[in-house]
Amino acid sequence: MNTIGTDQNEENKGSLPPGAADTCQSSTRSTGQHVEDEQSRQASSKMKLPSVSLLANVPSSLLLAYQSFGVVFGDLSTSPLYVYSNTFVGKLHHHQNPEAVFGVFSLIFWTLTLIPFLKYVAIILSADDNGEGGTFALYSLLCRHGKFNLLPNQQAADEELSSYKYGPSGRSSVSLALRRFLEKHKSSRTSLLLVVLLGAGMVIGDGVINPAMSVLSSVSMLASAKARLPEGGVLLLACIILVGLFALQHCGTRKVGLLFAPVVILWLLTIFAVGLYNIIYWNPKIVFALSPHYIVKFFGQTGRDGWISLGGVLLCITGTEAMFANLGHFTACSVRLAFISVVYPCLVVQYMGQAAYLSKNISSLPYGFYDSIPDAVLWPVFIIAILAATVSSQSVISATFSTVRQCQALGCFPRVKIVHTSKQIYGQIYIPEINWILMILTLAVAVGFHNTNKIGNAYGLAALSIMLITTFLMTLVMVLVWQKNVLLAGAFLLFFWSIEACYLSAACIKIPQGGWFSLALSLIFMVIMFVWHYGTRKKYSYDLHNKVPLKWILGLGPSLGIVRVPGIGLIYSELATGVPSIFSHFVTNLPAFHNVLVFVCVKSVPVPYVSPEERFLIGRVCPRPYRMYRCIVRYGYMDLQGDDGNFENMLIQSIAEFIQMEAVVEPQLSSPDSFSYDGRMAVISSENLNSSSNFVVSEAGETSNSVQSSSKSSTLQSLRSDYEDENPQIRRHQLRFRISQNHGIDPSVREELLDLIQAKEAGVAYIMGHSHVKARRSSSFLKKLVIDFGYSFLRKNCRGPGVGLHIPQISLIEVGMIYHV
Repeated sequence: MNTIGTDQNEENKGSLPPGAADTCQSSTRSTGQHVEDEQSRQASSKMKLPSVSLLANVPSSLLLAYQSFGVVFGDLSTSPLYVYSNTFVGKLHHHQNPEAVFGVFSLIFWTLTLIPFLKYVAIILSADDNGEGGTFALYSLLCRHGKFNLLPNQQAADEELSSYKYGPSGRSSVSLALRRFLEKHKSSRTSLLLVVLLGAGMVIGDGVINPAMSVLSSVSMLASAKARLPEGGVLLLACIILVGLFALQHCGTRKVGLLFAPVVILWLLTIFAVGLYNIIYWNPKIVFALSPHYIVKFFGQTGRDGWISLGGVLLCITGTEAMFANLGHFTACSVRLAFISVVYPCLVVQYMGQAAYLSKNISSLPYGFYDSIPDAVLWPVFIIAILAATVSSQSVISATFSTVRQCQALGCFPRVKIVHTSKQIYGQIYIPEINWILMILTLAVAVGFHNTNKIGNAYGLAALSIMLITTFLMTLVMVLVWQKNVLLAGAFLLFFWSIEACYLSAACIKIPQGGWFSLALSLIFMVIMFVWHYGTRKKYSYDLHNKVPLKWILGLGPSLGIVRVPGIGLIYSELATGVPSIFSHFVTNLPAFHNVLVFVCVKSVPVPYVSPEERFLIGRVCPRPYRMYRCIVRYGYMDLQGDDGNFENMLIQSIAEFIQMEAVVEPQLSSPDSFSYDGRMAVISSENLNSSSNFVVSEAGETSNSVQSSSKSSTLQSLRSDYEDENPQIRRHQLRFRISQNHGIDPSVREELLDLIQAKEAGVAYIMGHSHVKARRSSSFLKKLVIDFGYSFLRKNCRGPGVGLHIPQISLIEVGMIYHV
């Protein structure tokens, strides 16, 4: 790997003419008639697909619904273990009577009905972003319907993506006014981002708190049984279970779901049977407590003590947000099916059965669940409860992986390795770094707190905070995306915020008793994400204002003032338009450069996925004799940005297709002596790459992707051999390209295609900027602290951009640069 060191300062950018380096002034879709016909055919087939495959998708939905029990509903299903015992603590123990038990059950029933059932299952799950859920999915929907993204790397061509359009096309006056207000005030857009990052931080914090709470609660129940364990043994057993739980994550959501789903289903059926028995045997009149009248009576009798007890009632809906956050692992239909048909009725019957027993056995309130179990099945239920409590943390861990993936794709999280564990469902992922960080933090929480009540206080506060943020974002989606009446959206906001605010106010009282931890942890993650986003935005802004002027390149001539050697140089940059500043420094510091240059921009767009037919945008940077092209590779935040071994081949085929398409659409550019320049780019569909008979593609066997077998350098051959021995997985199919003997092809097109093929056979080099970002001397102390320490620390300790793009190190050339932002 070669590195060239240069130093740039933003203060010198004044020498560049404003806007002179914008080498892509317009981005339009340039396609032939055959492409348009093909797209029409695809659109027609997509419109017919749902009706044709509706019945065919039923088995798939049933399988996903089955898997969702072990991934999504574990935490929500185990809440009956501790809700009643945590509610009747503190001053509420003065009100231990049957009327209070009836009132608490009525609170639990209506809380389950209004929040998980009505808000999430009926409304929130409908706001999925093409199958993806979570706070960032809502944020991406908003960014597609307004210029709310603080990173200005979006293009007009992105709006033409088939998955970009969502909701009605019309705009109401209120929607336009709200959108213009947010777009006009940068502080409003920054505040919106901070709210989203806080919600993401809360979800990640839950991934730390919930496993510790669920496992410690199950082990502490074991300690309270007849075979008591010493405190040190209980803690050791909890740590062993936690390590095993996180060690299973690499198996993937599908395998974990198949493994854990039977446990959760068995648990739900068990508590349903026990609850039904208690209703019939102890107090059938508990069914009258379904009326909200008992809630009014409860608060009338208990007053402020009853309001404080809402912090315990709140625990019956912890894990609800996982239904939405884990949506990418499954489908909205499968989650709805599992909740409505199994989870909701089982939980209602269990809570009702507990209340029926407790109303006749007031002395059992401190122990609640286990005292209500008949003696004949106590130990089997006890064992199932331990397994179910251990499984319950899986939903939050999976939600954390989904949230981190979305944050990284939208430029709000340091680069980490994302492993897709399913070929069928893109949303099922595993992130090694995050998994082990969660494990270490969870072990620290378990060892440090010991007390599950304090951990529960922290978890309840975090869960309610996420729900409040989701309600706020959902209201914006209703107005800006769904184009609903502002009064309807306002009613949704006021109704659910009033309910959630009551619970949150009760939870805030317990901040000194452990609630502070969730706030501190969430703020730490929020700061990390905002610092990364701020540094990324400043770096992009520097590149944007220091682009190489096109006039300077044209003044050098087709040779660029240096020797053009055979080969293809892929110059990676975050810029979607213009020539990056690293190019000028490379040209001025090296005596030779590749014959064919391609400026590659790999960027994420605010959509869940980009179809392969729309992934590549190809265009020219300079007139034809320069042999300089631009390729924008677009990915959604659900897409697998992996190395499928075919990127180089796809790129060459796309450029060849563009060359031929350009000659047809713009005949005046076909002359090799023409120096006219057109900044338009074309979407090259992968389905049309082999449609032209002028560019023939054939198999050439397997070889290394990094150095071509046609290289005549013995040194390169030796390096290639060593590289293949050390990296046996870097072997893939290699295609061979040639031009057909079609005499009707334009001579200039044939010449350009021939140069492209010869350059590919000579080898491909990857050129990237190895940047160091520093704050300018005139910057404020806070900015220097954020850039020089925070952002620099994160960049040094995360994965490099070359690793994330799967660039072979033997072919990588890095251009060292210092950014003074």
